[in-house]
Amino acid sequence: QVQLAESGGGLVQAGGSLRLSCVASGSAASINTMYWYRQASGKQRELVAGIGSGGDTSYADSVQGRFTISRDNAKNTVDLDMNNLKPDDTAVYYCKAGTITTSYKYLEVWGQGTLVTVSS
Repeated sequence: QVQLAESGGGLVQAGGSLRLSCVASGSAASINTMYWYRQASGKQRELVAGIGSGGDTSYADSVQGRFTISRDNAKNTVDLDMNNLKPDDTAVYYCKAGTITTSYKYLEVWGQGTLVTVSS
């Protein structure tokens, strides 16, 4: 089974930038679409961005033009470059992967999250 580990969170001033990284380890037949979600305090978890194995991307309207998702299939990593950060971007950011297990079953895997705090 695949495990995900995020890194790169921290405290940044509004207008600043951060790069989040997520690395997948373990065994799987394949790792399909990878995602970044976020959950602010008291709010529901929301989808921020996704990237397919072929590199096709999608973004939430709230981050379009400010965030960029990318992946390295050889290294099993997915990154999220966040620019022009706003206080509303403050949240715990989670990595998620859609995987095909070695038993050829679809399984969604989540990381434990990394906290991003944007000060005004």
